[in-house]
Amino acid sequence: MEETIKDPPTSAVLLDHCHFSQVIFNSVEKFYIPGGDVTCHYTFTQHFIPRRKDWIGIFRVGWKTTREYYTFMWVTLPIDLNNKSAKQQEVQFKAYYLPKDDEYYQFCYVDEDGVVRGASIPFQFRPENEEDILVVTTQGEVEEIEQHNKELCKENQELKDSCISLQKQNSDMQAELQKKQEELETLQSINKKLELKVKEQKDYWETELLQLKEQNQKMSSENEKMGIRVDQLQLLKRENSRLLSYMGLDFNSLPYQVPTSDEGGARQNPGLAYGNPYSGIQESSSPSPLSIKKCPICKADDICDHTLEQQQMQPLCFNCPICDKIFPATEKQIFEDHVFCHSL
Repeated sequence: MEETIKDPPTSAVLLDHCHFSQVIFNSVEKFYIPGGDVTCHYTFTQHFIPRRKDWIGIFRVGWKTTREYYTFMWVTLPIDLNNKSAKQQEVQFKAYYLPKDDEYYQFCYVDEDGVVRGASIPFQFRPENEEDILVVTTQGEVEEIEQHNKELCKENQELKDSCISLQKQNSDMQAELQKKQEELETLQSINKKLELKVKEQKDYWETELLQLKEQNQKMSSENEKMGIRVDQLQLLKRENSRLLSYMGLDFNSLPYQVPTSDEGGARQNPGLAYGNPYSGIQESSSPSPLSIKKCPICKADDICDHTLEQQQMQPLCFNCPICDKIFPATEKQIFEDHVFCHSL
C-alpha cells in the first residue's frame, strides 16, 4: 500500500453514472470504536481490473462528488488477478486520520478516472453500547436465569413486606414517643408547680422563723430583766428574814403578811422601802429602852448628830448605833430601815 503523497484523482461525476457493484466491501461493522485503526475488506468482481492510481476513501453519507472524501488510502495492486486470493484485498486506515464525530460514513472505491466503483454500507465512529452486544445463552441458562429471577422476585416481595412491617413499627414507636413526650411535659409542669409551692412555703417559714427569733430575743431580754428583779426580790427577802431573825421573830409566825397598796386602801410608811415588818407586833415585843446604847459623846439615849457624823466618816459600811450591826454601803436603804425600826 502506497503512502498518501498527493491528492487522489477525483471527478464531478454524479452518482447516477457510478458503478457501485464492481467492488464489494465485506465485513463492514455498524460502528468502529474511536482511537483504533480500521481495516477495510473489499473484493474485486470478475470483470473489474484495478489500476495503479485507484484509491479507497471514507466519505460522509450524503456526498455528491468524489472530491468530498474525508480521508483515503491507495489500493495495492494484486500480482495475479486470476488467483482467487487476489480478488480479496484489504486496506488499513490509521486512527489519527479517522473522523472524530458520530456521523454516518461509508467506504468508496474510486478508480484513477475518479469514478466510484463500489460503496459500503454506512457506519459510525462511536463507543460500544450495551444494546449492541449480542448475548447467546442456552436453554439451561435461560431456565437458571428464570429461576434466579423468581427467587429475586420472592426476595423482593419479602423485603417489601419487611419494609411495611418496619414502617408500621416506626409509626407505633413515634406514637409512643409522642405520648412519652406529653407525659414528660405534664410531669415538668407539675414539677414547676411543686417547686413554686416549695419556694412559697420556704419563704413563709423563713419569715415565721425570723419573727420567732425576734420574739425569742425580746423574751430573752425580758427574762434577763425579770431575772434581775427576781434576784433583787430574793435579796430583799433574805434581808427581811435576817432582820426578823435578828429581832427574834419568824416570818411565818407573823399575824399577817405585809399589806399591799391594793388591800383595804392602807398606806405603807413612806420611810420604809418594803413596808414595816414590825407594824403588827405587840408593843411588849419591842426592845426595851435600856437596850438602846447611849451616845459616847453626849450620852443621849436616842440617835443624835454625833452618831450620824460617825456614820458619815465610814462610807464603806454602816454601823447601827444601837446594836452595832454593820451594813455594806450598797445597803444604805436597808440600814436606814433597820435604824428606823429601833425607834418604833
